[in-house]
Amino acid sequence: MHLAVAVADGSYDLSEVLTVRHEDGILDVLEVKTGHGGRMHRVLAPAGRVVVDYHATVHGQADPASIEDLDLIEFRRPSRYADSDRLLSFARDQFGGLEGRALLDAVTDWVHGHVTYFSGASLPTDGATDTLLKRRGVCRDFAHLVVALVRACDVPARLASVYAPGLKPMDFHAVAEAFVDGQWQVVDATRLAPVGTLLRIATGRDATDTAFLSSYGGSLVLRSMTVTASVDEQPPVVDGPTQLR
Repeated sequence: MHLAVAVADGSYDLSEVLTVRHEDGILDVLEVKTGHGGRMHRVLAPAGRVVVDYHATVHGQADPASIEDLDLIEFRRPSRYADSDRLLSFARDQFGGLEGRALLDAVTDWVHGHVTYFSGASLPTDGATDTLLKRRGVCRDFAHLVVALVRACDVPARLASVYAPGLKPMDFHAVAEAFVDGQWQVVDATRLAPVGTLLRIATGRDATDTAFLSSYGGSLVLRSMTVTASVDEQPPVVDGPTQLR
């Protein structure tokens, strides 16, 4: 079992506890570093009921996301769930001639205005093209479509899983980042959470790289899950370019 629930490494002050309990006792957890400060935790779990508890307290903000040359190449490419190569004609018809923040805002506004947030409307196998056709989905579907459309306009874009204080309904959340005006800027086409409170968990091409739970070599059934994220004080509403901190 692989977990991606821990907040990403950053320059903030972090205290955290991750515990994985099997019905026979506490299980060992191996931390594996992933890209962009992400941390995955591997657990070898025997058959039976397993309970995962993660608690973290964060003070301050992380430094802005670093800019790596390889990212600017890889995050332009189509990926499993952000299949930008299938959306080239559509993206250029809708957003041709736009650049920079104007392009990112136009894509985000279009997705927000044309896709309905509806829990259970999408399948785990759905990608951006499926969302475009269905016009319904959840946060990851919104983020995948934004990422794919921005990539189709030749701008690097990626998906980030985050904790989102203020999110309604509360859950793990997914947002898009695009490389605009020399920095990674975050947008949330669902507009269900204030972007100024987002806390990065994992970053990648799409949900392939950011899934909070995956299992290999055995079957796994998620019985229940509770996510709670809060801030002591809500920051001012952000109006304009924002970096995920």
